[in-house]
Amino acid sequence: MNTPHTLDIDTPSGTTRRGFLAGAGAALVVGFTLPHAGRALAAEASFTPNAWLRITPDNRITVICGSAEMGQGVLTAIPQLMAEELDADWTTVRVEQAPANTAFNNPAFGMQATGGSTTVRGHWDVMRNAGATARAMLVAAAAEQWTVPASECRTEAGQVIHGSKKLSYGALAEAAAKQKAPEKVALKDPKDFKIVGQRKARLDTVGKTDGTAMYGIDVNLPGMLVAVMARAPLPGAKVAKLDDSKAKAVKGVKQVISLPTGVAVLATGYWAAKKGRDALQVDWDLGANTGLNSAKVTAMLTEAASAPGAVALQAGSADAKGAKTVEATYEAPYLAHACMEPMNCSAWVKPDGVEIWAGTQSQGPVQGILSQVASVDPGKVKVNTMMLGGGFGRRFAPDFVIDATLLSKISGAPVKLIYTREDDMAAGFYRPASVAKFSGGLSADGKATVLNAGVGSPSIMAASGFMKIPDNGVDTFAMEGIADHPYDIANQRLAYGRKEPGPSVWFWRSVGHSQNIFFMESFIDEMAAAAGKDPYQFRRALLDKQPRYKQVLEVAAEKAGWGKPLPAGVFRGIAVAQSFGSYVAEVVEVSVNADGSPRVHRVVAAVDCGMTVNPAIIERQIEGGIVFGLTAALYGKITLKDGRVEQGNFHDYPVLRHNEMPRVEVHIVKSTEKPGGIGEPGTPPIAPAVANALFAATGKRLRSLPFDTAQLKKA
Repeated sequence: MNTPHTLDIDTPSGTTRRGFLAGAGAALVVGFTLPHAGRALAAEASFTPNAWLRITPDNRITVICGSAEMGQGVLTAIPQLMAEELDADWTTVRVEQAPANTAFNNPAFGMQATGGSTTVRGHWDVMRNAGATARAMLVAAAAEQWTVPASECRTEAGQVIHGSKKLSYGALAEAAAKQKAPEKVALKDPKDFKIVGQRKARLDTVGKTDGTAMYGIDVNLPGMLVAVMARAPLPGAKVAKLDDSKAKAVKGVKQVISLPTGVAVLATGYWAAKKGRDALQVDWDLGANTGLNSAKVTAMLTEAASAPGAVALQAGSADAKGAKTVEATYEAPYLAHACMEPMNCSAWVKPDGVEIWAGTQSQGPVQGILSQVASVDPGKVKVNTMMLGGGFGRRFAPDFVIDATLLSKISGAPVKLIYTREDDMAAGFYRPASVAKFSGGLSADGKATVLNAGVGSPSIMAASGFMKIPDNGVDTFAMEGIADHPYDIANQRLAYGRKEPGPSVWFWRSVGHSQNIFFMESFIDEMAAAAGKDPYQFRRALLDKQPRYKQVLEVAAEKAGWGKPLPAGVFRGIAVAQSFGSYVAEVVEVSVNADGSPRVHRVVAAVDCGMTVNPAIIERQIEGGIVFGLTAALYGKITLKDGRVEQGNFHDYPVLRHNEMPRVEVHIVKSTEKPGGIGEPGTPPIAPAVANALFAATGKRLRSLPFDTAQLKKA
């Protein structure tokens, strides 16, 4: 990924937090510290986790955001929450990326990390309380200066007002810094919001447009070496034989270093490092994965799905039968994240600590991990969070950060580790492959009365390193979207069978919902067809106890014109899902070309994500989730042959092209419920909605992802 600028860093480290506080001078800095935070970052500990606000005498309001910006809009949404309760003038609001510190822990995780569509819903109360507390301190400072009761003062657009008197927040910064933070503040009634809920322009757009926004790959350190690695093909693989003589002969190559994960070539620049890596002669011992292929993976997961022993949900009678039985087996493959900016990290291990520059979703865990890698106190690990050129869960993993730090420690120089696209594609950390076997029963009048499902899949919880599978043996991620489905069906047994074929698995945008909603919503459609019912009405009749599901389903159907005539050769499909606290229904319109390839013309999405911060961001995230999910439905698969991943770049792992993009309409359902997540919920419904539309078009069921559209080819 080329950018117009690089980030040149001339000093070994930036300003310390202590120095930042000491140098704040007349600035008002308000923080709220976790009870278990490593250290307080402001004078008054009150709320958890930390939320920072800095108001300087020049009337500049800076919000410091602890979450990583990877395109989802947190560098705008978090300041909007703060600015709303602060009664700030939005034109004066700026945002900075926080350093790694426990005080910035995500309330949803208990650690500083970004994922699970948690930033807004996790910080909704924290940031609002931070803004309201700061506003109260500013009012107290103004009231003291005017010798009037604080209750007689009001705030508006970055000013405290009493009668005809006005003082800007900047003018009050020094005095407000001396005020004691109130223990409790009143928050606004949402009906009075002026900034939250509004389509504010994103604060990071200009930097991303003019090239001044810095991504990890832009970092340039004095004396820095660039590293490219020959990585182990799959977990457990070891170097059996290495000849690095040709690599060392490449001009610019300085060192060749072996790590547990592979062999790295360090050079004065990227191309020298890559040429050196390509010149390595490495023979790999694949260990247990020797001969592993996709057919074996399918067989293993099918076996697990056929006899799942860990029961996620048991209701009614396990032996219940319907007047009519429906059965189907579904499959989803491993998927890569394919972030547009390949994985990279710049690390500098110095005598007094470690400093890294990386686009990471897990600043907190990384700080702890690197303290062990470099054998230093966590407080000696400085994490500079750069912009992320796509995350999707991939940048939650620490592999690229660990290896960069090890290479710097061993080489004695600052090192930028860069994965090539091929390295990244084959580096592991895939969305789990999965097989699901369903059986359902229908009453004589066509009502769903029985639902049984067995899911065979590897465990993300086990792979994560920081989660434990519950005592019942059910990996929550492997069953989400199935075990918590919304449909009112009396007799159910939903169970999980764990099987680990070999490749590493990891969080992928919408995690288990990404495949399980395809399974679940496809099967519900099959039951509707077997019952002779309209698929929309069939779902709707089963959702009386789930009003939020039912409402988005109804809105999507209404806005799409469900039941109304379509142009010749165009057909509709529908699906609904809840994930990360938000409800999304999608209706698609598709046609099928003579060669069997589908064309998605239109997607109508209805979303209930509770109270909203920025409708424009919500719309973009739903659109992005649809593109992501549609890419996976049409093209996405990681396949294995002889113990190795077959895909390497976008020629054999294609993504949706501009000319394939459907028209997308997003309808936001007004809600007073707590905020839900929005980065991921747009993805799960799109694959089943398309599959269901293709059935309407052809009468053929596509039960595996990506769609084998050869089955749809017209004679």
